[in-house]
Amino acid sequence: MSEPVSEAEIARLVATFYERVRAHPVLVPVFAAAIGEGAAEWAAHEEKLCRLWSSLMRRSGAYHGDPYGAHLRLPGLTPAMFTDWLALFEACAAETLPPQTALAVAERAGRVARSLRMGIFERIGA
Repeated sequence: MSEPVSEAEIARLVATFYERVRAHPVLVPVFAAAIGEGAAEWAAHEEKLCRLWSSLMRRSGAYHGDPYGAHLRLPGLTPAMFTDWLALFEACAAETLPPQTALAVAERAGRVARSLRMGIFERIGA
């Protein structure tokens, strides 16, 4: 990727993704349980995820949180949901970003999904 993904591109990707999550029959119950039902709660979550993706893709240091701990506490989360999440995220990236940028973001998302899934469901001694 010659040019890093812009903050505006990240915001567009995140907004598109969460619009689709709210319509996804498998993902929305887990997200809604974690985020809440209100528009303000979803907006705050989207802002947080914009900071996360800015940190991941732009090395901005904007995100200060614990994605692993947040996902570890989610009731109803299954390993298959990471596959659904990744497919939806990759589709949104392909739709909202230039092709090379979408590939880079999708590759990073795949690593994030694998890491979280392994850490939560494949822990030794779990």
